[in-house]
Amino acid sequence: MDLCHPDPAELSSGETEELQRIKWHRKQLLEDIQKLKDEIADVFAQIDCFESAEESRMAQKEKELCTGRKKFNMDPAKGIQYFIEHKLLTPDIQDIARFLYKGEGLNKTAIGTYLGERDPVNLQVLQAFVDCHEFANLNLVQALRVVKTKAKV
Repeated sequence: MDLCHPDPAELSSGETEELQRIKWHRKQLLEDIQKLKDEIADVFAQIDCFESAEESRMAQKEKELCTGRKKFNMDPAKGIQYFIEHKLLTPDIQDIARFLYKGEGLNKTAIGTYLGERDPVNLQVLQAFVDCHEFANLNLVQALRVVKTKAKV
């Protein structure tokens, strides 16, 4: 007698019923496994779609940053306005000052031009920009060196 595939004629009625239940459970388990495989495939597809969308958003943001830097370097006021309109920068004075302090990709002369304007907002940004610098416990010469080093970056 083959134990894996017994002859149905050699089985008792109880054994035949048990074999049918086992086959039924096996079929249910295989169906459940297939459903899980399908769900996993759906999740991976959603992850791929999300990653693709995120990469697209990041590329769009980088493109907008590049455009904003160019605009700022040509006309600082219009550049700041562009950054704010595209939600790359908030209109908060501190936020603008920190952005200018970091100066990533910004022309130092353009930063100076923006900070040198006599508009009340520009003057507030200038004050916040100065506050971004750390001059505590430095004498005048050391403080000027810090500013000079920052300007070279």
